[in-house]
Amino acid sequence: MTKQFKVLILGYGEMGHAMEYLLRGQHHLDIWEKYPQDNYQPVLLADTATNADIILFCLPVNPHQEIARQIAPLLQPHCLCLSIAKGLDEAGKTAAQIFADVFGEHQLYGLLYGPMISEEIRAGHYAFAQVGCSKTDSNATVKTLFSGTRLYTETTSDISGISWSVILKNVYALAFGMADELHLGDNTRGFLAVTALQELDKIVRGMGGQAGSPYHLAGLGDLVTTATSEGSHHHELGRMLAREESQGIEGEGIHTLKMVEKHHLFNKTNYLLYNLIHDIATAPHNVQKQFDAYLNHEYLRSE
Repeated sequence: MTKQFKVLILGYGEMGHAMEYLLRGQHHLDIWEKYPQDNYQPVLLADTATNADIILFCLPVNPHQEIARQIAPLLQPHCLCLSIAKGLDEAGKTAAQIFADVFGEHQLYGLLYGPMISEEIRAGHYAFAQVGCSKTDSNATVKTLFSGTRLYTETTSDISGISWSVILKNVYALAFGMADELHLGDNTRGFLAVTALQELDKIVRGMGGQAGSPYHLAGLGDLVTTATSEGSHHHELGRMLAREESQGIEGEGIHTLKMVEKHHLFNKTNYLLYNLIHDIATAPHNVQKQFDAYLNHEYLRSE
C-alpha cells in the first residue's frame, strides 16, 4: 500500500485544483486559500502547517517569502515544502532562492517543474515534471506522493538549472506567439526552438546551472507546451505584442523581463533572441520590422 501523507495545498487556483484532483483519495488533503470564494471554507494555515508532511506552494512566487517565513517556525523537521512557481519575485529571486533564504538547512524544500497544464490534469491526461530537492532523499518522497497518478516525475540535482529553465521559457514562448501572429511559418518556429534552447543553455550556465539542463522537462518540455498550446497565456501575449497592443500585457514572462532588467541579473545584449523579445515587449512598435532585422542580422546569416 502506498504511504499516505498529510498534504497542505497553498492556493486554490488552477494548479491548486489540479493538485487536489491528482492527490484526493490517496492522501489526506488540506487546502489553504488567502482569498477564498464564498462557497469554500479554507483551513487555518497555522493549524494545518504544524501537522503537514508535504506543503505544496501552488502560488505565484511573490507571496512565497511571506508565507514561508510565517510557517517556518511551525513545521516538523521532515516536512517538505514543494513549489511549482515559475517566476521571479520583486527582488528578482526564484522560489528556490527564497526557500534557501528562509529555510536554510533547517527545512526540506524542492521544486516541481514541467509540462503540467492544469486543465489537462483535471481532464485525466498525463503530465510530466522534474523534481529538484534540497536533499536528494526527498526526491523519493515526491515520487511516492504522485505514485498512482498520471503525473510522472524525474529527478535532478540541478535546482538552479531547472529554476532558470522554467522561468525563462515563459520569455521565449512570447517569440513563438509573435512569429505565429506575423505568419512567419513553421520554418521560423523550428529556428526559434533551436535558438531559444541555445540561449537558455548559456544563460542557465551563467546563473550557476548545469550545461544541458534546459534540454529536459523544465526547459524544452515546458517550452514546447507553453509555446504551442492553443490555450497558452504567453503564446497569446506574444500575438498581442505582434499586433502592437500594449494593454493587458501581463504574465510571468513579462515580469521576468522586468526583473532581469531591474536587478541586472544578466546582460541581455549577449542573447540576441532574448534581447529582441525584451525590446518588443518594452515597446511593441514595428514588430515585423524588428523581427526582420533580427532574422537578417549578419550574425545569423554567417552561421
